[in-house]
Amino acid sequence: MKTMQHQTRRAFSALRPARTALACAALAAAGAASAQDESTFNGPGHWRLVVSPYTAHFNYSDEHRYVWAIGVERQSDNGWLYGASYFSNSFGQDSGYAYVGQTYPGLFDTPALFAQWSAGLLYGYKGVYQNKVPLNRNGFSPGAVFSLGWRFTRQTSAQANLLGNSALMLQLSHDFD
Repeated sequence: MKTMQHQTRRAFSALRPARTALACAALAAAGAASAQDESTFNGPGHWRLVVSPYTAHFNYSDEHRYVWAIGVERQSDNGWLYGASYFSNSFGQDSGYAYVGQTYPGLFDTPALFAQWSAGLLYGYKGVYQNKVPLNRNGFSPGAVFSLGWRFTRQTSAQANLLGNSALMLQLSHDFD
């Protein structure tokens, strides 16, 4: 128990500067984002660069390693998207996820709030960790991610990605027209 508390404290301490910067950016940009109308968020198709600097596992394990991800998405005019990401999985293995999905902007009449889902092919859980994801065959398995996000500006957003019943991943995104 002490080991888990120490590791959690150490992880949160290391993220203090990033958390502080994100909180300041969120507060500063929230007013600007909420002042924009919904049509701003449903503009022409665009590319999105995504990074995920932090993942919180629901259940602690000594086998868990630091999880990060980087990816690119193509967001279309009608809400559909496709993309791919490269990441280090919970066990330190190089992994990938190729997917399609859909974005739902303007949830609850709040232009900056959006939901997103994706489904696709996951690769990377191999060897002793092959049974950590369902239906894994030679490192390949189906994958799905459900997300809730907030658009700070026309080009910058953050979202929380639900990774099955295993973890919650923070994702930061930047859109390119």
